[in-house]
Amino acid sequence: MTRVALLWHMHQPYYEDLVTREHIMPWVRLHALKDYYGMVALLEEFPQVKVTFNLVPSLLVQLEAFAENRAYDKYLDLGLKPADALGRDEVLFILSNFFHAQRERMIEIYPRYAELLRLRGDSVAPTDIEAAARRFSTADLRDLQVWQKLAWLDPYYFDRDARVQALVAKGRAFDESDKVTLRAVELELLNAVIPAYRARAAAGQIEISASPFYHPILPLLCDTDIYKRTHPHSAMPRHRFVHPEDAAEQLERAAALHERLFGQRPVGLWPSEGSVSDAMIPLAAQAGFQWMATDEQILANSSGYSFARDGFGHLVQPAPLYRPYQVSAHSATIACGFRDHALSDLIGFTYAGWDAHRAADDFVARLVEGGRRAKGNGGEEPTIFVILDGENAWEHFPGGGRPFLRALYGRLAHHPELRTVTMAEACHAPSATLNGIFPGSWIDANFYIWIGHRDDHRGWSQLAEARQALTAASYTQHDTDAYHRAHEELLIAEGSDWFWWYGDDHSSEHDAEFDDLFRRHLRNVYRLLDAAVPDELFTTNISTNPSGPVQTDPTGYIRPTIDGEVTSYFEWLGAGIVDVREVAGAMHQVDKRPALVTGLLFGVDEAALYLRVDGPALPAALGASHALVVTFLNPALTRLFVAGEKRGVSLQPVLHRREPGHDWHAQPTSAVASASSVVEMRMPLSELAPDPQQRLAFFLTVHDASGAEVERYPAARPIEIAAHDPWFFATNWTA
Repeated sequence: MTRVALLWHMHQPYYEDLVTREHIMPWVRLHALKDYYGMVALLEEFPQVKVTFNLVPSLLVQLEAFAENRAYDKYLDLGLKPADALGRDEVLFILSNFFHAQRERMIEIYPRYAELLRLRGDSVAPTDIEAAARRFSTADLRDLQVWQKLAWLDPYYFDRDARVQALVAKGRAFDESDKVTLRAVELELLNAVIPAYRARAAAGQIEISASPFYHPILPLLCDTDIYKRTHPHSAMPRHRFVHPEDAAEQLERAAALHERLFGQRPVGLWPSEGSVSDAMIPLAAQAGFQWMATDEQILANSSGYSFARDGFGHLVQPAPLYRPYQVSAHSATIACGFRDHALSDLIGFTYAGWDAHRAADDFVARLVEGGRRAKGNGGEEPTIFVILDGENAWEHFPGGGRPFLRALYGRLAHHPELRTVTMAEACHAPSATLNGIFPGSWIDANFYIWIGHRDDHRGWSQLAEARQALTAASYTQHDTDAYHRAHEELLIAEGSDWFWWYGDDHSSEHDAEFDDLFRRHLRNVYRLLDAAVPDELFTTNISTNPSGPVQTDPTGYIRPTIDGEVTSYFEWLGAGIVDVREVAGAMHQVDKRPALVTGLLFGVDEAALYLRVDGPALPAALGASHALVVTFLNPALTRLFVAGEKRGVSLQPVLHRREPGHDWHAQPTSAVASASSVVEMRMPLSELAPDPQQRLAFFLTVHDASGAEVERYPAARPIEIAAHDPWFFATNWTA
């Protein structure tokens, strides 16, 4: 029998400004309506399945505040305000911020929400939002207030709650009483989250583990110079940060909160970002933690094992990874499980594009194969650790990921070779020992994400200086309420999330808000201590803009020859360009093969849409095993499938359409495509957008031989272009 230890990590940073008491972002509340409740409620259908949930304290205390209706959130307040009482600035805020949801899975599936997005347009530039505000009626704004929240409700409620079903059936023309009904559902869900976890834990089906209170990188709190272990020649912050006492406090406070909420102190620790070092082990043990977990590369670097994989992604020698260890450092010990990051990433990044049952079959087959190989290598009962984010991935899955999870849990519940266990059960009585652990995180076994970029250095320097100010003030103000609030702000600023968004490795639409929140927490430290705030804290720490615009619009009509070659410099000169660089957002994939697509151009003339897809390996892959799919959100339920038998020939695209709730079916098309050094396509506008006012909106995806989606461009927002614009050539003329 192979044991499977599955851990879902639930986390949000602390969004509240302790001075103004405002929660700056809505993600705790919105994810609570769907993922935090639904993930644990789903397990009631599968009582034989055991899992572990890692609940970060900074998330839990904010959940409590929202459940008790004592948290101020601008998104919430404006969503509840009567639509006819909204001021101009409030309308502009709503139009700018009430479409923050995964477009394909959370907006386009609801006709009215998708209609409102098209009415607004994709641009959130101030002038465009001003123009959009003039297009929105009071009824439109009210419908947007409802759909912004309704789209985030857990699928469980869509399936079973009569109030929600009635709102979905109504779809539009909501009134203020509908918002009151939706608020009642929201409060019900918010108040159900923590009790649902407590109930499943009491039933013995789940284990609840913790992370340090405000999710700091413990090894860096202990000593930022630990980064030099992997980057000895790196530039560093202007001040070294050495405060293991803060790391100890973050751990102790986390354990105490879990005891208050769940009736017992946690025995398990997911160190923030899987970050470990010898220095944090005695601190974790002192706080009562008996096990921790991190990534397989940490084990490889700590032990000298090499975890090679074959062409199917299976570990060649899995036995050393598929077992728990006892880690000893500084006279302290703690058990440790090391996650299989390839298996974890399959759920986080791959299966969203698969059929739910095929994805579950594939995952279970990989677990079985891994267990069999591990037994053959050593004979010990294998334990496979699968650990990943438990919230962000589901926005990209059909049905919020519930069809996949039901399929997976159903197969695990009665499998003859697999048995699910909690992390505590998995880590009990480890038979192998590590004398010390390599310092690093679950990303590349180092701390580059949080301290490697110059923006990170600036942030750590500011944090160190605020910590020095707090230490100096403690001699005279340690009994005052202001000092304790300043101390709290400092602990919040130690969180990993602020540094996650600095630098050129991760980006989101909210980088500026995260930067402002970090500096706001530090400014509050000085203000609460009645000290001068450094001028530096009033200017952004962001020196990069890695996300940039997703799309650069065409500057004129194009008429390329569809021959798979760039026959002249001029044939694509007026084309629009899609930025295909991948900058990881809230999730990060550890093992990723090089992308097949390295460039994407698009444009139109009076009669056709043109695409050019670049990538040195793409034409050969397209001829051998892969396919390109252009999926249109507008016109909806339309896609163009392009594959071939060999390189260097004209391809025959296939146009697919479907009605809601039905399968795709092929239709005749005069679209053409060719692949040689590049891939070029031409799609007649008459087959795509007969409405002269219609804008095309589409994604390009790459699918492997099994039909699974392996790449998507753009990642989150579709390409948009006017299909028929009589003024286009006149306003975008190029010589």
